[in-house]
Amino acid sequence: MLTDNQLLKYSRQIMLPQIDIVGQEKLNQAHVVIVGLGGLGSPAAMYLATAGIGKLTLIDDDQVDQSNLQRQIIHNKNSIGKNKVTSAKETINALNSDCSVSTIDKRLNEEEFEHLLSDVNALVDCCDNFETRFLLNRVCFKTKTPLVSGSAIRWEGQLTTFTMQENTPCYQCLYDDNSSTDQTCAQNGVVGPVVGIIGSMQALEAIKVITGAGELCIGELTLFDGLDMSFHKIKYTKKDECPVCS
Repeated sequence: MLTDNQLLKYSRQIMLPQIDIVGQEKLNQAHVVIVGLGGLGSPAAMYLATAGIGKLTLIDDDQVDQSNLQRQIIHNKNSIGKNKVTSAKETINALNSDCSVSTIDKRLNEEEFEHLLSDVNALVDCCDNFETRFLLNRVCFKTKTPLVSGSAIRWEGQLTTFTMQENTPCYQCLYDDNSSTDQTCAQNGVVGPVVGIIGSMQALEAIKVITGAGELCIGELTLFDGLDMSFHKIKYTKKDECPVCS
């Protein structure tokens, strides 16, 4: 049950018929995992916390570096040298003390992830390498945890969602094992607002997953180009030969 203070705090969301009090209560009771507290994870975590998510689990084994501050807006100059999850938790606590935040500052193996996801409503993948993305996809398929995937590099970004339900595709239906070339921001550069846009869209997808509002990007890869401010959508389907979901 929402308190009077929460009803006031989230009143602009509650006004929306697709959310209402019922949807806000779902957000308040939800547990979301965010993997990666960098450029994507920063806005995703901040918007989910301020939207009223009851519990966030933040996972990242990296520390804040000065070069991160251009785009990783959950951190600040006083965070340099701190674990990213510690810095992120401090920012979230200042934004919304209603949100319970757990942190994990190491890389989890498949078994550990599987155990963690036993009571999770959605996982938001904000990492920057295929190895971790493939692992998260396998675990989310096993546990039937909705997975919101985003990526960004240079001026471009991508977004898609996997609900792991029957007859819907998974991440490896879109990218196979030959997708082994990881492009990182350190190697190729990125414009800060691009990761902000994609990370915010990931937060929005997670809110929709939890509340049931709108339509999710299932079987649909949304592409964003910051140079001409265009969005394109590419349809994809479940692969019969997918090693994970078929």
